[in-house]
Amino acid sequence: MPHPPDHAVLTIDLDALAHNRAVLAAEAAGAEIGAVVKADGYGLGAGPVARRLYAEGARSFFVARVSEGEALRSELGARDAAIYVLDGLPTGTADRMAAARLIPVISTLPQANAALARAAAMGRYAVALQVDTGMNRQGLTLPEVRALLATPGALDRLEVVLVMSHLGSATVPGEARNPAQLARFREVRALFPGVPASFAASAGAFLGVDYRHDLVRGGVSLYGGGPEERPDGRLKAVATLTAPILDIRNLQPGDRLSYGEVFTAVRAVRAAVVAAGYADGILRGAAGKGYAWAAGARRPLLAVNMDLTIIEIGDAPLAPGESVELLGPNVLIDDLATAAGTVAHEILVRLSRRAERVYLGDVA
Repeated sequence: MPHPPDHAVLTIDLDALAHNRAVLAAEAAGAEIGAVVKADGYGLGAGPVARRLYAEGARSFFVARVSEGEALRSELGARDAAIYVLDGLPTGTADRMAAARLIPVISTLPQANAALARAAAMGRYAVALQVDTGMNRQGLTLPEVRALLATPGALDRLEVVLVMSHLGSATVPGEARNPAQLARFREVRALFPGVPASFAASAGAFLGVDYRHDLVRGGVSLYGGGPEERPDGRLKAVATLTAPILDIRNLQPGDRLSYGEVFTAVRAVRAAVVAAGYADGILRGAAGKGYAWAAGARRPLLAVNMDLTIIEIGDAPLAPGESVELLGPNVLIDDLATAAGTVAHEILVRLSRRAERVYLGDVA
């Protein structure tokens, strides 16, 4: 009979991933559901994630770096997928982009000029254009878009296959910035009749039909994060991190736990020492506010060290070797993110490769 693992295990449920994609597709009916798989598929493995999403119907994928695009093209093999690189066309990468059939998301006039130069050497060149509608992070301004369009022969040489922007406050449906950005995006879209448009990522897909346009860039909600940065019952947990109990300790009033002043017992406390810590992806800032799941109930996080997490277990019938859930269907990713003072995206991308990885469902 096999022994239980003596280390953390990260289980990645691809059927849950497919379910979450279906939720987005239903919410944004009529729009294509693309997939953002940057940062190694939000830390869960860009290859298995993208292949399963392709099998579910995804044909457009978004990465940040050129190297991520190259790796994804290799993972997808002969599958006919469009891979967009959000960094655009960094200096010296044009040949690599072409070899991997990557589409740059042009965000600056220098990048646009580099794309025009590339087009002069090879004929028409497929690009996406990202326009800044008010997030003030990436994208051409509206005057820069007009200047590009005024460049003689620009649209004869550049094949603009997608016009896109990014919402800065989509997680807050009532935020005034959302309709303001939408109005600016409509101005931009009018300059490119017939060109597909993408405005919404995960949260934007839930803002209403006006925000969806032709392509939704599914991101954190594919992986289980709620569109308003709080748990959403429509979505399933894709990542589950478990680890075994190493020891049970009994603290008395006045006993200090772990380093510094992180926890001092004011009463008798029974605590379990669990074989996972921030080296496995459980953020230290969640201690004192977050929870784990063991013996059918939430258990407070008392301390998170590099390799160990300590939880309060009361009189639960737990013993060394038994498993504790640190993230998953009972430890919701948005709750853990809130406890750590961050967002679900960071929780996911910080999941360590030290944990053994197990995939459930068809990897395709």
